[in-house]
Amino acid sequence: MKIGDFARLGGVSVRMLRNYDELGLLVPAHVDPWTSYRSYTASQLPRLNRIVALRGLGFGLAAIGTLLQDDLSAEQLQGMLRLRRAELAEQLRATSDQLHAVEARLRLIEGEGMSTREFVVKSLPALWVVEKSFRAAGPEEIGPRIGPLFGQVYQAVLASGGRPGPGISYYRVDDEGMEVHAGYVHADAVPGLDLVELPAVAEAVTQVHLGPMATIGESWQAFGAWLEENGAEPVGASRELYLETPPDNEDAWVSELQMPFVRRP
Repeated sequence: MKIGDFARLGGVSVRMLRNYDELGLLVPAHVDPWTSYRSYTASQLPRLNRIVALRGLGFGLAAIGTLLQDDLSAEQLQGMLRLRRAELAEQLRATSDQLHAVEARLRLIEGEGMSTREFVVKSLPALWVVEKSFRAAGPEEIGPRIGPLFGQVYQAVLASGGRPGPGISYYRVDDEGMEVHAGYVHADAVPGLDLVELPAVAEAVTQVHLGPMATIGESWQAFGAWLEENGAEPVGASRELYLETPPDNEDAWVSELQMPFVRRP
C-alpha cells in the first residue's frame, strides 16, 4: 500500500513515517528506484503500532530502537520499563510539588491564612542531634535531597541500637547559598553521623505547620509579617521539628517551625 494509506491505517503522519524510515525504525517494504515512492504491507502495522505505543509511554526514538531489537531479552525490556516508570514517578512528584507551590503562592497573594495562623513566642531548650548536612544553591535543591538524607540518618541510628527521637532540620544561609542539616534528636554518638548540640534559644517565634513538606514554604513566608508587626528580626538558625510523621499519610504530618529572633532597639 502507498505511504499515505499506511499512515492513515496507523494513525500517524506521512512525515513521521519518513522519519521512522530515516532512523531505521520502520523501513518500507519497497522503495521504487525511479520515483523513490515508499510502499508498505499490512504485516508492518504491528511494528508501527508498537512504535506508537512506546511513544505514548514517553520513550524517545533512540530508546524505541533498542526496545524493538529482536535480541532484546525480557529482563532488559523489564529494566527499561522500570526505568521509565521511575522517571514518570519523579516527574509526577515534581509536578505535584510545583502545583502545591502555585496554590500556596495564590493563597499568599489573596491574603488567606494569616488570620488563622497562631504564632507562639517561647524559649527553646538545648538539643543533641545526630545528623548529616549538605549545601544547596537554592530552595529547589532541598526537597529531592533532604528526604533520602533523613532515611540514612534514621537507619544509622537503628543500626547502632538506638531509638531516634523526633526528626529535626535546620538551615543556615550565607552569600554562597544554604547549609541544610537533617537529623534526629538523639544524645549518643552514631558512627558515620555528626553529633551536634543545638544551643538553647532565649526567644523564638514558633508556628505549627499541618500537612506535607511541599506547602511548608507558605508557613515560613508567613513569619515575615509577624516579624514586621513585632519589630523583630531573625537571628541564628531556624529549625523544623517534626512531631508527627506517619509514613503513609504526609497530609497528617505535624511540624513545628521555630525562628529565633531579636527585637529591634
